[in-house]
Amino acid sequence: TRQEGRGRAFRRDRSRHLRTEMRPDRGIDTYTRTIMLIAVDFDGTIVDHRYPEIGPEIPFAIDTLKMLINDRHRLILWSVREGVLLEEAVEYCRKRGVEFYAVNKDYPEEKTTDRNFSRKLKVDMFIDDRNLGGIPDWGTIYRMIKEKKSYADIVKEEMAEQSEDYYKPKRKWWQLG
Repeated sequence: TRQEGRGRAFRRDRSRHLRTEMRPDRGIDTYTRTIMLIAVDFDGTIVDHRYPEIGPEIPFAIDTLKMLINDRHRLILWSVREGVLLEEAVEYCRKRGVEFYAVNKDYPEEKTTDRNFSRKLKVDMFIDDRNLGGIPDWGTIYRMIKEKKSYADIVKEEMAEQSEDYYKPKRKWWQLG
């Protein structure tokens, strides 16, 4: 549906948070890239659980978040932390080069005093250590988002690669050489 807002027309998609961006591809053609709104937990996901302290970084967490930001995804820090503890978490990430689109809300301008405010975020994906089955490694998380694959798809691919190597026929000693 199209709606008028502040003198310009914009398209409201049913998902509202799945955005596409049109950009010229070397001046010849255009391509569409899906921009996701992704909520990321802090304790146990970006850093080890040491709440209320900040634990050591989980390997590749910050690097992967930077790559997602470079891919133009919008990241929301979604944490149980509040007040000073939340500011410490935001500053920890900021010092390492990760700037979040919003913190514990759907968009930066949202106010907790708004009539319809809810801590339940309306995002495309949650990255959280409390996920059923735990959290995969950050390389797998990036691959899932970049290649638009499920965790099950990636596990199947990896198992198929391993089984190909396992079941390769072995050469007999008289065939060597």
